[in-house]
Amino acid sequence: MINIALPKGRLGEKVYKMLASVGYGCDEYSEDSRKLVFKDSKGEVSYFWVKPADVSVYVELGAADIGVVGKDILNEYDPDVYELLDLGLGKCKMCVAAKDDWQDDMSVPLRVATKFTHTAEKYFAQKGREIETIKLNGSIELGPVLGISDVIVDIVETGSTLKENNLRVFECISEISARLIANKSAYKFRNAEIKKVVEKLSEVTKR
Repeated sequence: MINIALPKGRLGEKVYKMLASVGYGCDEYSEDSRKLVFKDSKGEVSYFWVKPADVSVYVELGAADIGVVGKDILNEYDPDVYELLDLGLGKCKMCVAAKDDWQDDMSVPLRVATKFTHTAEKYFAQKGREIETIKLNGSIELGPVLGISDVIVDIVETGSTLKENNLRVFECISEISARLIANKSAYKFRNAEIKKVVEKLSEVTKR
């Protein structure tokens, strides 16, 4: 049985449908169910539904053989897993955004509001820019609006929330999308089964 960790929400549902279309459906699965674990009666596959940020933890620790997680999570937490495939789902960007009229004052540390502190610190370190990170877990856009930060580092999909708060993107850090990852031991000992999943999903993503 292949154990697969999927993120709760729309992305996880899209990935499940993709997997089901290539032969990894689970007859126990139901979108309306509150169950967190679904096992197929044939004994070929089981699914765990977990918080998106926790998928890589379950895979790294071996509770799941493979899983699907955003590239933003991989960049931020750098889990000890194999990244196998870009599924092309959940496309967005990690960006630096600020007020429309913002100008960087290089004489003082840049105040950066974000929940992706590691990503922000790594990015600005590469630019040689000293920063002060302000950890926020939600409504990151309020940082510059209320004056507690100069800029934000956050995921941008359409940019509509930024515009509504008089903010705009100044720099793009990286492209983000859903990635298939594998536990390193599982990839070694269950290589044939996992490669089969990758091959089948690769055909779908090419369409």
